[in-house]
Amino acid sequence: MSGSKKLIAAVVLGALLSWPALAVEDTALKASDRAAIVQTLAAKINANYIEPEKAERLGSAIIRKNADGGYADAAGAKAFSAALQQDLRALSGDLHFSAARYEGFTEPSGPPEPPTRAKLDEWRNAAARRGYEIEKIERLPGNVGYIELRGFGNVEFVGPAYAAAMSLISGTDALILDLRRNGGGSPASVAYLMSHFLPAGDVRHLIDIYDRPTDTTRQIWSVPTVAQRYDKPVYVLTSARTGSGGEDCAYDFQVLKRGTLVGETTAGASNPVSWFSLGHDIVASIPTARTTNFVSKTNWEHVGVKPDVAVPAAQALQTAHVAILRNLVAAAKQGDERTELQRLLAMAEKGEVDQPVYKLKGQL
Repeated sequence: MSGSKKLIAAVVLGALLSWPALAVEDTALKASDRAAIVQTLAAKINANYIEPEKAERLGSAIIRKNADGGYADAAGAKAFSAALQQDLRALSGDLHFSAARYEGFTEPSGPPEPPTRAKLDEWRNAAARRGYEIEKIERLPGNVGYIELRGFGNVEFVGPAYAAAMSLISGTDALILDLRRNGGGSPASVAYLMSHFLPAGDVRHLIDIYDRPTDTTRQIWSVPTVAQRYDKPVYVLTSARTGSGGEDCAYDFQVLKRGTLVGETTAGASNPVSWFSLGHDIVASIPTARTTNFVSKTNWEHVGVKPDVAVPAAQALQTAHVAILRNLVAAAKQGDERTELQRLLAMAEKGEVDQPVYKLKGQL
């Protein structure tokens, strides 16, 4: 896939992930409309779903439920989409299935046109307004870096932001990467971020993505040109809502033995999707591809990524911070530095934080 095609695909992905906000008015549906939609959906699933052995069963179940009147109460496109999404996920166990009303969506009939300069600027500005999905960068007590990453945007836009973030925490003694609210995104961006945690010159084949409709496989490698490298301990926080690209990132850290995962088993959604028009402004995402980790030769579909240290997601940050401080205390020499680290550890174990002091010594 060319650079421009990958750029367009990644940006379209980001746009469609937020499609419910774009549906302003609903569309009324008749029984004949619903019948046509489920027939189209079943055909699209049969032709494109990454698990063909399940495809016919899944499509038939949706058609049968509609014929039995199971969707009779879904009078509008929004309600019908929600019902289809619920059933697709329940019947398949695949969390990447979705359906929603998206006014004006059309399937591409050929290769995408290169984006205009104005469109590129629009996409870049949108990424910047979201902070490149970097929710927070902080230096925690004990010189511990902390980055909360909410998603993986298009690498052409977020790559420089990742480099800047890594530069800011380059002097820390350990890093906590928080993926507890990360719903995924571009696998190229995951690879770009992961490259910062590998030694210079260590180029890794990370994952393969096989696409059923095109019968092609795309290899994802780490990026050798990344300049900022981080060789200190890394703790990765996960939750049950960590999904897709967020799971890919956590899985890479675990399989490469580059980080310690703390939190909950992740969502278990690894299959990339394509979008299909079903008519009446309803769009369905169907998992059309399979991700395979190059090292483990498997993925996290249905099972999730299991943490090394299992704790409720709400306790993951404190657990990781305490573990890091304990290691820093054990490694520190006797003296003021070790005493201060012991003080910070005691506070972290109790869930306490230092309060800021805004007055000079000697002031009341």
